[in-house]
Amino acid sequence: MNPFSSESRPSEEPLYNIGLVSRMTGIPVATLRVWERRYGFPSSTRTPGGHRLCSEKEVLRLRWVKARVDEGMQTSQAIRALQHLEQEGRFPDAPFAASPQAPAPPADPSFPVFRERLVEVLLAHDTQQADRLLGQLLSLYSLEDLVLEVIGPTLEDIGQAWHDGSITVATEHLASNFLRQHLLMWMSSGPIPFAGVAPTILACAPEEWHEGSLMMLGVLLRRLRWPVAYLGQSVPLADLGVLIRQIKAPAVVFVAMSEQPARALADWPQHLPDTNQGNKLIVGFGGRAFNQRPDLREAVPGVFLGETLREGAQKLDQILRAAIRPGV
Repeated sequence: MNPFSSESRPSEEPLYNIGLVSRMTGIPVATLRVWERRYGFPSSTRTPGGHRLCSEKEVLRLRWVKARVDEGMQTSQAIRALQHLEQEGRFPDAPFAASPQAPAPPADPSFPVFRERLVEVLLAHDTQQADRLLGQLLSLYSLEDLVLEVIGPTLEDIGQAWHDGSITVATEHLASNFLRQHLLMWMSSGPIPFAGVAPTILACAPEEWHEGSLMMLGVLLRRLRWPVAYLGQSVPLADLGVLIRQIKAPAVVFVAMSEQPARALADWPQHLPDTNQGNKLIVGFGGRAFNQRPDLREAVPGVFLGETLREGAQKLDQILRAAIRPGV
């Protein structure tokens, strides 16, 4: 079974911040906060940073209540009616669909169109419109597809625009950090991780400063319920040994986008001589450098995880399951 297949039922995984929920339902943020305080509705969870997150199912419940309120029912009565239907098992458990109150998505609902639109609004410094667009995408596609088919290519387009000199450093930073913040939020708010499993360490190779693919891998792994310890850019190999021992990490994954950082990874066994004591450390690696120079794969000890992020996440998932056999 493909671990990234879409669910036919609305997910109960918290994904949407309150701003996105407001735009997807047509309910003002202030009203949502009043409903939560007064009625305990909708049900939400909080990230470690204190941000409210709602699931697809909660958005469906909110849309149902709003429709009843728009018909003239009092809010408290609408919520009680919803709860009564749920108790009787009669609330529609339908696939998630776009809200009629939300702005209409582009006429061509294809990833290239969404990608082009996202690049356009980000380079125009319109982060509010970019946020609305991500909300539309999350109502239409799985988070995995959004990350792989839209966010990743958008980061590449932004980087290329900076490299070509068509945008300023300030614009590149604004656009990239907007996407980076969302990736970090999704990484920290994935499904409940496997119990009793130590986190997998994710690190860029020494002198590697491009962390977009590493963050996307972190999101995919969290969606597969693996806890992650995200270290980010340019991690010195000498610093990893102590951390691996302290958190008893089952695996470490390196990403290298250019040749020099990739070659630096060949030395990792010298810096981690005793990390395998009592528990065999899984070391995986990937990135553009290994795709462009396949010979580099032979120079680095460990497991090459594949040429794509989807392949890498699935391969690491299989390796971890075979080594750890996590409980549900």
